Amino acid sequence: MEKKEQLYEGKAKKVYATSDQEVYIVSYKDDATAFNGQKKGTILGKGAINNRMTNFLMQKLETAGVPTHFVQELNDRETAVKKVSIVPLEVIVRNLSAGSFAKRYGVEEGIVFAQPTIEFSYKNDDLGDPLINDSHALALGLATQAEIDRIKDLAFRVNDFLKAFMKEHNVDLVDFKLEFGRLSDGTIVLADEISPDTCRFWDSATHEKLDKDRFRRDLGGVEDAYQEMMRRILGQ
Repeated sequence: MEKKEQLYEGKAKKVYATSDQEVYIVSYKDDATAFNGQKKGTILGKGAINNRMTNFLMQKLETAGVPTHFVQELNDRETAVKKVSIVPLEVIVRNLSAGSFAKRYGVEEGIVFAQPTIEFSYKNDDLGDPLINDSHALALGLATQAEIDRIKDLAFRVNDFLKAFMKEHNVDLVDFKLEFGRLSDGTIVLADEISPDTCRFWDSATHEKLDKDRFRRDLGGVEDAYQEMMRRILGQ
């Protein structure tokens, strides 16, 4: 499989075509952004950590019955993935109050929910990724009802698995963002990444933040937090 022209560059990744029409190559960058790109910086080593952690967790999820776009890890920063068309919904699952949820509803961080919540954002940088509901998604033609139902089911299954897995490594899974894509036959699969960029991870004992909130909030120790998650999850 040969790497060909660059198709897309986002905030954290580049996507390349390959000699196989059904396979892309994703390359992870060290660039970091927050607040819809208003804050920019670099987290040294982030690309390699996010790539390797995502691939490890995607393979774990595959064995747990969640279909993903993962094909093969090529090197520290690059991975072959199935070609998908991304459903323009950011899917956020929350187990505890934090971040925009706490701010939006005027509650403190760290409230443990009786059951996980799920919300959708319309994946559109120009509009600031506004919150939408199922009806809005249908009205805008972003997904069918069957696709929305499937996405919700898979998102909660991802949460069940990740929450239990992280707990084994003394990490609380506070909340996380997922993206899903359609294969050429229309099958919905998990895409994008699962990393400290897209999840809130708190140490179970100290509640220390081990994720991109350290960058967002100028808490310091950003690289150390990413490396600590890599050590806990991959043992290195």
